[in-house]
Amino acid sequence: MNRTTAVTTVPEVVADPTRSRRAGEIASIAGSVLLVGVSYGALADGAHLPLWFVLLLACTVLGASSEQVFVGAIAGGASPVLAVVGALLLNLRNALYGVSVARFLPRGATRLLDAHLVNDETAAYGLAQPDAGTGRRAFRVLGVAIAVAWPAGAALGVLLGRSVPDPSSLGLDAVFPAILLAMLIGVVRDLRTGGLALGGAAAAVAVTPVVATGIAPLVALSVLVPGMLRGAWRRRRR
Repeated sequence: MNRTTAVTTVPEVVADPTRSRRAGEIASIAGSVLLVGVSYGALADGAHLPLWFVLLLACTVLGASSEQVFVGAIAGGASPVLAVVGALLLNLRNALYGVSVARFLPRGATRLLDAHLVNDETAAYGLAQPDAGTGRRAFRVLGVAIAVAWPAGAALGVLLGRSVPDPSSLGLDAVFPAILLAMLIGVVRDLRTGGLALGGAAAAVAVTPVVATGIAPLVALSVLVPGMLRGAWRRRRR
């Protein structure tokens, strides 16, 4: 009599390398945003803004460049009205980002929450993904990570600014090129995208020693983000 021994095969769990890579990218971007937030918080403390006000801006506006422009203007002696107008004009670019990312965001009440997460990094990173579902998840996860990292960095910067006489000596604004590189790790699929990445990073590095805090990101994004959004718009029309 033949006896058959049953063999149970346990399926091998294989980690998704794409998901792991994307998690690393998001962590890198959020970490870089936190460091820029430290620089911003130190600048805000130098402008004699209270911690509660800095945190209120960081949580409600969640717009790094516009907040830096506002605080930089106040620190430079501009009137609060002019500082607010400058920050609002700068944040108008989010309207373009919103139109672009709307293609992968569902309608309904959640869209209001999604709108709060729209910024330079989330728009560029979400649009760089290969499909709508992945773009939506990448946009939201990165958005939440930045929503935590930016206020945390700002708070640390205010505390650090109280012990460092000259916040600009920290040089933390120079980490923004790392954000540009992190957004494009594994995403550079053609010469055009690679050119945009190198151009944005080079522009940020070149102007950092000679411009005020917060200007280097604007210069870099003026090269990188419009090009990426134009590419996404062309793909959408196909």
